[in-house]
Amino acid sequence: MSSQTTTATAAPTEHRILRRAEVEARTGFKRAHIYSLMKEGKFPKALRLGVRAVGWDSVEIEQWIADRLKERA
Repeated sequence: MSSQTTTATAAPTEHRILRRAEVEARTGFKRAHIYSLMKEGKFPKALRLGVRAVGWDSVEIEQWIADRLKERA
């Protein structure tokens, strides 16, 4: 048997729009805290989807979470 070295290629990151409930579930933060952090410039800005609808870029949220975890280390 021959041994092969395989390299893992990173799959392209898929951008999705996350609604507030999903952002709350991923971060553990509630609405007021999310908007407070956004106002302070410490959280990704929401994207306006319509008159009464906003969402967040999934890649920005995942990167924000990863950055917070790196700060812990």
